[in-house]
Amino acid sequence: MNKAEIIEYISDKAELTRASAERAVAALFEAVTTSLKKDEPVVLINFGTFVVRKRAARKGRNPQTGKEISIKAAKVVGFKAGKALKEAVKDEKN
Repeated sequence: MNKAEIIEYISDKAELTRASAERAVAALFEAVTTSLKKDEPVVLINFGTFVVRKRAARKGRNPQTGKEISIKAAKVVGFKAGKALKEAVKDEKN
């Protein structure tokens, strides 16, 4: 599902105009981005938690040449699914 499909889904489910749904989705993305930029987690109960994680500097290899390279430390976004989300996507055979 891409952003346009999410907007269409919200528009239908919440009985909003497409423009209103688009503004709501944009506001949600902005809120999540703003919070993560401040190093604050975004906790959505029963859905999951978005957090900023720090990845340490490390050595890697250029796959084309095999030459060792240094990879800088970085901040990355992590997501941990909540219980309800895990249950919703769980394979019924397990």
